[in-house]
Amino acid sequence: MSTLIVDTEKYVFSLLNTDLDRKYVYHNLVHTQRVVKSTKELIENLKIDKVAAENLEIAAWFHDTGFVKGAENHEEESVRIASKFLKEHKVTDKRIEVTAGLILATKMNHQPKNDLEKMIVDADCAHLASKSYFDYTFLLRKEWELTGFKNVSDIEWIAGNIEFFTQQHRFNTDYALKNWTKAKQKNLSKLIKNQKDLKDDIKKFNQKQDALELKKEKGNVPERGVETMFRIALKNHMTLSNIADTKANILLSVNAIIVSLALSNLLPKLDNSSNSYLIVPTILFIIFTVASIILSILATRPNVTQGKFTKEDVANKKVNLLFFGNFHQMKLNDFEWGITEMMQDRDYLYGSLTKDLYFLGLVLNRKYKILRVTYTVFMIGIIVSVLAFAVAFKIQETGAFL
Repeated sequence: MSTLIVDTEKYVFSLLNTDLDRKYVYHNLVHTQRVVKSTKELIENLKIDKVAAENLEIAAWFHDTGFVKGAENHEEESVRIASKFLKEHKVTDKRIEVTAGLILATKMNHQPKNDLEKMIVDADCAHLASKSYFDYTFLLRKEWELTGFKNVSDIEWIAGNIEFFTQQHRFNTDYALKNWTKAKQKNLSKLIKNQKDLKDDIKKFNQKQDALELKKEKGNVPERGVETMFRIALKNHMTLSNIADTKANILLSVNAIIVSLALSNLLPKLDNSSNSYLIVPTILFIIFTVASIILSILATRPNVTQGKFTKEDVANKKVNLLFFGNFHQMKLNDFEWGITEMMQDRDYLYGSLTKDLYFLGLVLNRKYKILRVTYTVFMIGIIVSVLAFAVAFKIQETGAFL
């Protein structure tokens, strides 16, 4: 290795370690060393003269040193840095010009004009055929983000890489075409597969998002329908409850009238021994009537709970604030707080309405069961009483005839 190459390596090593911004995580010393290594591989296999090989290696060392001044026009800055260094080392102007041309050949999409340019362009893009290609490109993307050059999505990044592989880049030297193309194609295949997988993932994600949106829309659209359902159901239950109360009140009134008539007309006659045959029918009549009255009262008798709740009950959604029996002993402030909490929680609100509907149904079931028994008792009482009076009168007539 010539003294000039050794000095070049030391200079670039020091320059990039000292002056290069740490945000350049791709275009750094490691990348430069990688390009130099690929350049040496091409030199060894393509058999060029010593001076040309030295110029090529020097250009490889300096080709990205311009990044110490920033990414914009870094090739021109690299030429300036290299030229100054080479002049200080008494290198001829002709060699400096050749080296500068090689550095400028590393510009993006540059078409190489000679074999040396082909070699350095291939060396600069040798990472396309590397097993670590995806690690290198990750660093390049990170560098773009850190330096504020560009932020791209995963799908845009992969698409950009595929476009570079298929439309912008090709190896130029025979050695690179023969030895690096196959590995490059493998990386391209992986990129295409990654693109397909990513598109599938995005498609699945979009489908899930659409499903969630649809579910959300379905949850929001029928909200008025849900409220209408609760309103109609509760109204129907209240109507049925009123009907039950009305029926019970009718029975209560009828039986009360019957009892009052019995007490005012039948009982005074029982004092007379000649009317003793009326005792049994009258007792039966009064028993069934009183039983009907009691059952009517039970059917309409309200059940009031303790009327208190705690904040824990509200937090755990254990209390139904839509039913007066759960809050009638609470202070107004506590009740307003509880109602506000319930209104802010849709599930709690609808849950309370559901419970209210359910327990109202239980009350209706109890009322109608008792009411059914009441009507049955009343009906049987009327039948039995009428038969008892008929039998009593029949016996009395038979006894009088004898």
